[in-house]
Amino acid sequence: MNTDFIKGVIVPIITPIDEEELIDEAALRDQVDYVIDGGVLGILAFGSNGEFYMVEEDEMERGLKIMVSQAAGRVPVYFGIGAINTKKCVRLAKMAVANGASGISVLQPMFLKPTEEELFLHFKTIADAVPDTPMLLYNNPGRVGYTMSSKLVGRLAHEVENIVGMKDTSGDITQLQEFIRVTRDIDFRIFGGKDTLLYASMCHGAVGGVCTAANFMPELITDIYNKYVAGDLQASLEAQLKLNPVRLSMDGASFPVAAKDMAKLRGRKIGEPYRPNLSTPEGPVLDKIRTEMQKAGLL
Repeated sequence: MNTDFIKGVIVPIITPIDEEELIDEAALRDQVDYVIDGGVLGILAFGSNGEFYMVEEDEMERGLKIMVSQAAGRVPVYFGIGAINTKKCVRLAKMAVANGASGISVLQPMFLKPTEEELFLHFKTIADAVPDTPMLLYNNPGRVGYTMSSKLVGRLAHEVENIVGMKDTSGDITQLQEFIRVTRDIDFRIFGGKDTLLYASMCHGAVGGVCTAANFMPELITDIYNKYVAGDLQASLEAQLKLNPVRLSMDGASFPVAAKDMAKLRGRKIGEPYRPNLSTPEGPVLDKIRTEMQKAGLL
């Protein structure tokens, strides 16, 4: 299985919505062009910042079709799966492949806390349902309440042919390093999942990052990657240090509204900025975001 294309900055693309909370097609197509023009090497549909937990299956299918159509082969489009039920994950995986996804990314089940054996069976069942499609694991302990172990990841990587990589959003460099260590004897592609640790992740052997910041400052986050792969490590580090205050300013807002609001501050037309039950940042939080964006030359 060719996995050479699995690298670089992949954007967990935001999902623009209209007043009816349906996908705003024009805004989504424009966002696809914007991130590709900004230098990303992949688009992740319905990742955490893409609000997979808020979108019905039929809308997910419509959104994926829009993204694949607009990307038009310029970059791969991956499909994010965050369901608890294995059968639903399989259904979504097959739907994604049928609609042109280049790969799938699968989050560990939330709310439940499966055993290692149960997790192995869950991921293997999904991968086996789409055997010719690359599958990435998605470790996000901060959202689901537990982490994948390096033992589990190593076993999946070595025993399931089309599980070919992962995104680690633990923010724990030691853990990311362990994932790399246990898979270093095979072509297993690991992405950092924290924008602020892209440089550090690549220093330890990651092939890139899945980066929220690419939704509203793609030129800055891809600069870190491009300078690193060109061998200019000092310039890459400087680019990382420039980006970090902007990215950290998001943490004062509730997840995941800040990415849309920061895109809006940059003049992006992203449809309705948030859903009725998610409030936009204001007051000191918005002031901090705006200040850091101005310091970075984004406004």
